[in-house]
Amino acid sequence: MTNREELLDAAHSIGPELVMDRRAIHQNPEMAYKEVQTAALVADRLRELGFEFETGVAQTGVVALLEGAKAGKTVLLRADMDALPLEEEADLPFTSANKGVMHACGHDGHTAMLLGAARLLAERRESLNGSVKFMFQPAEEGGAGALRMIEAGLLENPQVDAAFALHVDALTYAGQISVKSGPTHASADTFQIKILGKGGHAARPSMTVDPIVIASQVVMALQTLVSREVSPTEEAVVTVGSLQAGTTFNIIPDTAVLRGTVRTYSEDVQAHIEKRIAEMASGIARAMRGDAEVDYRRLYPPNVNHSDGAETVRVAARRLLPDGGLLEDVAAMGGEDFAFLMQRVPGAMFRLGVRRPEWDEPKSLHSASFELDEDALPVGTAVLAATALEYLNQS
Repeated sequence: MTNREELLDAAHSIGPELVMDRRAIHQNPEMAYKEVQTAALVADRLRELGFEFETGVAQTGVVALLEGAKAGKTVLLRADMDALPLEEEADLPFTSANKGVMHACGHDGHTAMLLGAARLLAERRESLNGSVKFMFQPAEEGGAGALRMIEAGLLENPQVDAAFALHVDALTYAGQISVKSGPTHASADTFQIKILGKGGHAARPSMTVDPIVIASQVVMALQTLVSREVSPTEEAVVTVGSLQAGTTFNIIPDTAVLRGTVRTYSEDVQAHIEKRIAEMASGIARAMRGDAEVDYRRLYPPNVNHSDGAETVRVAARRLLPDGGLLEDVAAMGGEDFAFLMQRVPGAMFRLGVRRPEWDEPKSLHSASFELDEDALPVGTAVLAATALEYLNQS
């Protein structure tokens, strides 16, 4: 039996444990920086494996270290633990028990697979030419948990030389791996525009400054930023996801509030859109006798895979997967705080397909109906472990 078959078979042999951990986490989802039960489960599993680990990193994060039999570099493997504010619609035996909170982005699977990879690598400590650091992070969904863990010393003691992670992919089929060099996720910025008008009776609009009408003009104008001010060769998205104003049908309110997001791979495009949102909102509001207050915040930078890191994943996946199991990834406009790691050390994030063949349509990430095919869990576990082994053996 080849090493490839042995590692993949070992991952399949712990498949029931991967499913059990994933379902336990799924049934008890926790929001950013509140991942107390999830972190406790992670700590219990690491303790059973005999790991040295630290809890409470960046509030609820967990960091473990596995030192190989031989000295060498240190590679980091990462999983995120937080859930989303959604009411789950899927009818499962392990449906979320926390009303209004759901693992709709697969972080339950990420955590279970990293625990599985830790087990596989601990069993192969004698073949490790270096060390593996395991990062279980809070608050990926907008809370920049990765950055807070870095600020807490994640990349030191020992110094991390490279970092890798996976993310489930609802579009590709279970067990397929995809990876690419260069940008994989866009920057993730948020903005709020408060339109200041003058309220009054809905039957006397001439005596008011209607912030809803102003806000509507601003929404439409923002749609031209990408189509008319960004080069067709660049990628960018400007989306207004919330417009809140008023309390009833016959009152014009004093204010309206728009909230949205900007996504791009280019810092120049990011800076241009940030500047123009403020100019457009203020200009339109003043032209219509109102005013605008703009709050623009840069949350996550683009995630950019390093070419050597992506190649390390490819080599590991080719040794594990049958023909057709490794795909070339495409960039997406979602944000990912693994980007903070990629700014500091080389490495890559790859995707793991979790779509079942019988599903006519994908079960979309960030939707109340999201599901994943648990048959993919051993594959992700094995590729994570193989990537760490590949990196340490080549360094």
